[in-house]
Amino acid sequence: MKKLLTILLSVAMLLSFAACGQNNAGTNGADSASDAKAVKLGFIFLHDENSTYDKNFMDAARAAQESLGLSNDQVIFKTNIPEGNECYEAAADLADQGCNIIFADSFGHEPYMLKAAKEFPDVQFCHATGTTAHTEKLANFHNAFASIYEGRYLAGIAAGMKLNEMIANGEFTAEEAKIGYVGAYTYAEVISGYTSFFLGARSVCPTATMEVQFTGSWYDEALEKEAATKLISNGCKLISQHADSMGAPTACENAGIPNVSYNGSTVSACPNTFIVSSRIDWTPYYEFVVNSYLEGKEIPYDWCEGLEKGSVLLTDINDKAAAEGTKEAIEAAKAELIAGNLHVFDTATFTAEGKALDSYMADVDTDEAYTPDTEVVEGGYFHESEKRSAPYFDLRIDGINLLNEMY
Repeated sequence: MKKLLTILLSVAMLLSFAACGQNNAGTNGADSASDAKAVKLGFIFLHDENSTYDKNFMDAARAAQESLGLSNDQVIFKTNIPEGNECYEAAADLADQGCNIIFADSFGHEPYMLKAAKEFPDVQFCHATGTTAHTEKLANFHNAFASIYEGRYLAGIAAGMKLNEMIANGEFTAEEAKIGYVGAYTYAEVISGYTSFFLGARSVCPTATMEVQFTGSWYDEALEKEAATKLISNGCKLISQHADSMGAPTACENAGIPNVSYNGSTVSACPNTFIVSSRIDWTPYYEFVVNSYLEGKEIPYDWCEGLEKGSVLLTDINDKAAAEGTKEAIEAAKAELIAGNLHVFDTATFTAEGKALDSYMADVDTDEAYTPDTEVVEGGYFHESEKRSAPYFDLRIDGINLLNEMY
């Protein structure tokens, strides 16, 4: 009997040790949930701090470093990494330097991050704006985004309020309330962004229309400034953008045209024309991934949060340029969005080719042919970023005129 008891205790101890060595899918686990010394983070950025887009990621990385109590030797930045094999080389180098979590910030980085994830299975690879993690289902490869369309919609309300003010002041008629938008590419991410911005503007200025000029680049200050200047010459009364330099805001300041920027305030450089900016705060995601890793918890294939969790933010409103009542209008709409009473892509608020939308198959499980595969209209609205974190709204709705095509 005593011998049997000894055997049973030995088996139990072995099982216990085995269980301690196991980890949830998508994690490697650390010895202690509070042992921040167990992590070393690598960050891959498409550009440097001259890009408002990349600076936004960098600021979040530094904020997460501080909140997590990480030392400088636990964080490595790699900047100006193109969307090519250079990204793979950067990721492999970070892994060789001992990084156990690596983040990348640009859409075109994805195939190279995926290649590195397959080569380094013990390292977690987290890619912002990508689309394939939920179909690849690698335990160490993850996508993340935020419901920035909510922030774009609120920024659009600020734009619509400004148009209304200028109409009331006799600067132009309601029928001349045309918005200009500088876009990088005709990707779903950009389409979703300018459409949500437009719908926000039109929710308070129903006669608003929009023209979009694409640059074919995420960051080209000269092209973005040229695009904004062209839109202004076309009669656009206010400019916004999904592009990463100071080109468009500078053009607006020079011309005295109101501007709603993206990824951060430009008020210091454009004090007379900057109204507000929407942005994603990546700090909550960085903190979530690191804490999940330390606690041995699963990191989801897709992660998406929004206004309620502080992952989507608006900068302070510049009262010098904004219309009276803008803050109150934004706060009211924000409360309704968080409560679920307001939906950005409410199908009652727009048409496509003159028709209301009651069904739409979106390309969620992306393949080479971009095959539509998932119904995303339900309950009277388009369910953006719910089936996958990265945007898939790619409809061209009435009221928005594309001046060129850039893929």
